[in-house]
Amino acid sequence: MRILILGGDGYLGWPTAMYLSRRGHEVTVVDNFAKRRWEKELSVLPLLPVPLLGDRVKAWKKATGLTIGKVEADLCDFALVKGVLHDFEPHAIIHYGEQPSAPFSMMDCHRAVVTQTNNITGTLNVLWALREQAPDCHLVKLGTMGEYGTPNIDIEEGFIEIEHNGRRDVLPYPKQPGSFYHLSKVHDSNNILFACRVWKLRSTDLHQGVVYGIETDETRLGPELITSFHYDHIFGTALNRFCAQAAAGIPLTVYGAGKQKRGFLNIRDTLRCVELSVLNPPQAGEYRVFNQFTETFTILELASLVKVQSGKLGLKTEIQHLANPRVEAAEHYYNARHQKLLDLGLKPHLLSEVLIESMLASVRENAHLIRQETILPRVQWGHAARAARAAAGAHESTLLPEPAMLPGRAHPAEG
Repeated sequence: MRILILGGDGYLGWPTAMYLSRRGHEVTVVDNFAKRRWEKELSVLPLLPVPLLGDRVKAWKKATGLTIGKVEADLCDFALVKGVLHDFEPHAIIHYGEQPSAPFSMMDCHRAVVTQTNNITGTLNVLWALREQAPDCHLVKLGTMGEYGTPNIDIEEGFIEIEHNGRRDVLPYPKQPGSFYHLSKVHDSNNILFACRVWKLRSTDLHQGVVYGIETDETRLGPELITSFHYDHIFGTALNRFCAQAAAGIPLTVYGAGKQKRGFLNIRDTLRCVELSVLNPPQAGEYRVFNQFTETFTILELASLVKVQSGKLGLKTEIQHLANPRVEAAEHYYNARHQKLLDLGLKPHLLSEVLIESMLASVRENAHLIRQETILPRVQWGHAARAARAAAGAHESTLLPEPAMLPGRAHPAEG
């Protein structure tokens, strides 16, 4: 198949490109490298430097003899998007090309607007380009379980059957997003659903949980094929952050009581879920949702797992509870269905002691590169941000003053 990967330079995009290339598909990646610019702007670079896309493509060719095409293009430029689809004629598009961080979207007005403008406009351009250039192409769109929020009822896969005043219907599941980033994903879902219904496009919306891990069969083929490992308060996720903190010898920082529950999955399962979606396309006019995760954990459970495994490596690790910078339920019901991908053949790689130990060992080898000052949260979601801004003498941004360093290491020299 000819597969176009939007956002193919990213944490998931690049491993997906290698994975599908190795399985015989003709793959081209599209990226405008905005994420790399945001990382530099906010001084939240990955633990290890990530090679430029051109160097990655060359390294892939050298390691496997296979070719991955690359195009630099901004999805917010409709003419460019339309031209890429016209030239490549894809059978499937995998759409990762969005600003991926909830904290980024809550920092200030500018970044909230950037998030929604980039994400919603880019996806709309893709939909119009599909309509005009490739109406039979299958759009596989990366959504998020965060669209649902944490309702006090079971979460279905995209749609729910309801009865109201004696009548029944199947309707999109109600959404309660928790940030301007998650809101952008909700708008995407609505736009894609509409386009499928009106233009007879076909799309799979992958409502993904939190992904962990950095190693796949393909990244192991060479050091230039790695993907990014973020542990910071903007682009990092909980498990990555805990592993970095354990490796650096500083407390694992849990937001609030840590009873927030979320769905998680291994990066290897993300790749397989995307492949299964591509190989089993929906019918023309069909919009479907797969809830893409394999296990659920509370944040405190994750921290406790890392603490136990770090102890086995001789690391003395403590858990520290911080005031939660986010506006979210401190404790809640969470039961989300995730059956459709299992029915298609997904065999999950469940989080195990072995994997956490492997991640810890890998991060520990590069612990000297960890920038501790980027770990603690500095973005406040709610009304507390007003007092924090006033104390800092700021007026527009919800970015708090840089927190004091945790004990254990001095500030690294700025480069």
